[in-house]
Amino acid sequence: MGLIAVLVAAAAGFGMGAVWYMTLSKPWIEAVGIPVDENGRPKGSGSPLPFVISGIAMILVAGMMRHMFAMSGIEGAGKGLLAGLGVGAFFITPWVAMNYAYADRKPKLTLLDGGYSILGPGVIGLVLGLF
Repeated sequence: MGLIAVLVAAAAGFGMGAVWYMTLSKPWIEAVGIPVDENGRPKGSGSPLPFVISGIAMILVAGMMRHMFAMSGIEGAGKGLLAGLGVGAFFITPWVAMNYAYADRKPKLTLLDGGYSILGPGVIGLVLGLF
């Protein structure tokens, strides 16, 4: 049951990312500085590698969050959601912000990616709390 919970939670986190970045694709592309074609679509190979890495990352995050929840007695959808939002807001987003500051990335990119860094684990925590 634990593996299923992790895989479902990872898929939910990945899906949250799809919605987030499809909704905010234009500002994100602008903030990253990706060259676009005449239709506004990113130029490049369209490699599936970022999606594979994202999928693996979601499984790792969901797996560790499940472990943390079990060790700390976090149960239920509300507590799972709150703990997931906390993981995103106080672990992941500060790390992203620090790395982007050193890389001299635009603050807008930190906000865009930081939003998903909070909502993604929130969704993962919600799903884990339902299992």
